[in-house]
Amino acid sequence: MDRTPHNAVILGGGLAGLTLAMQLKGSYPDMDIVVLERQVHPLPEAAHKVGESTVEIAAHYFADTLGLRAHLDEAHIRKFGFRFFFSEGKDDLADVAELGVSAVLPTPSYQIDRGILENFLGEEARRRGIDFREGVTVRGFDIGSGEAPHSVRFATRDGDGELQARWLLDASGRAGLMRRKLDLTRDNGHHANAVWFRIDDRIAIDDWCDDPEWKDRCHPAERWRSTNHLCGPGYWVWLIPLSSGAHSVGIVADAAMHPLERMKTFDLALAWLEEHQPMVARHVASRRDKLMDFAFFRHFSYGCARMFSSDRWALTGEAGAFLDPFYSPGSDFIAIANTYITLLVGLDRHGENLASHARHYERLFFSFYDGTLRMYRDQYNLFGDPEVLPIKVIWDYAYYWGVLCQLVFQNRLGDAAFITRMGSELVAAADLNTAMQGFFQRWHAVSERRNRKTMMDQRELTWFADMNATLHDKLDDEALAARLRNNVGMMRSLAATIVERAAEDHPTVREGYDELANGGTARMKLFA
Repeated sequence: MDRTPHNAVILGGGLAGLTLAMQLKGSYPDMDIVVLERQVHPLPEAAHKVGESTVEIAAHYFADTLGLRAHLDEAHIRKFGFRFFFSEGKDDLADVAELGVSAVLPTPSYQIDRGILENFLGEEARRRGIDFREGVTVRGFDIGSGEAPHSVRFATRDGDGELQARWLLDASGRAGLMRRKLDLTRDNGHHANAVWFRIDDRIAIDDWCDDPEWKDRCHPAERWRSTNHLCGPGYWVWLIPLSSGAHSVGIVADAAMHPLERMKTFDLALAWLEEHQPMVARHVASRRDKLMDFAFFRHFSYGCARMFSSDRWALTGEAGAFLDPFYSPGSDFIAIANTYITLLVGLDRHGENLASHARHYERLFFSFYDGTLRMYRDQYNLFGDPEVLPIKVIWDYAYYWGVLCQLVFQNRLGDAAFITRMGSELVAAADLNTAMQGFFQRWHAVSERRNRKTMMDQRELTWFADMNATLHDKLDDEALAARLRNNVGMMRSLAATIVERAAEDHPTVREGYDELANGGTARMKLFA
């Protein structure tokens, strides 16, 4: 037994655990950090893990907070944004509505090959002085009381061992070692399932359509670099390219509308695709001999009663709470949790009482989690609606870029004074989001679901592209406060614009939403 307590022991050396170790080491170079990982490196490329698509917060965290930009640019794929096709039952993409950008937006995001990334993170962690141990199975742990250290029991091929640690940090993924032992798992009311697999070949969606006008919509003509969503009522299918040359394919569906039993093997999934997304089925079936793997998650979304404790333990990544793969928030919430853990460790190193800080950071984490959960819960019926879903996507992104991204990019996640100062604006934004998610359901109930042969180009919405372009601006407190106030005002105007847009064809949707309809000082440009 190693009786000298380490500063931190991290259970799990995947994406969440290794990035947490690197953030801690970067903030406190003298920290003694041990990471225990069950798998042995190198992991295979196209490793069988979800989380290949990143969005702006995660990309910023990896590139800027952890200093991994060169690796991202060299070893992974710059994403061509999110792209949506309302292609339920269709045989030609030229005949359906498309939502996306015609050119890449300024703030980068990436398609990540998890095997390549995690192999690099393991090597980089060691280069940075982190004790990264592979082939280690955690057998159990005990949480110390008071100032007593925590203990971790583990096994390797060379025998059993035990470590002690001041901080015990769970990054064990869905195994949820601490969450399960402490009975912290909570049903969050969002019930959906997912199946996914990898094909060892590029699935080039750009080649699916011969229509010259369709081909000329995007510059460069590389839709394959997008996270492509092929949508229908109650579900979406993802196509995500990996830099290893493989392609990730997934089906994510409302559990009641599309039961998992209809897709929980590759043959069942292929039959389901033949019915709902025949173009995907055709291109997958032609590469059946290149199938690399297949897996499914039943009820993949869950909450967690606690994330951070003043008793010097914490959870991050899927070891804590998980939302949904839509909009790819998983790595965003790794970044947020890791940042709060790093701040708590710093406070502890300065001898401060952690109780109030742990509660404060936990409340903030759950407020961000709950605000994002509202975008998913009871919303999957909208995926088949080409009238409502594109506008909801614009709203969801305006909320994400306008509020949460501002706090992260400006390094204010743990700034209690600033967040308290902006409390009324943050509450107003959250309330607007809640109201709008309800409104989208109201609109959907009367929507005609017109699937027009058109591209809704997000790049043509100047205000939308400008929000993305200014994410990396460096702002002082006054400038950031002004921006947040302006963004909330913009959200009010956007809400009013959306209500008016819906009411043009469906006047009854305004009933009960007069406050939204009368909000803001201007009207925002939306798609024609």
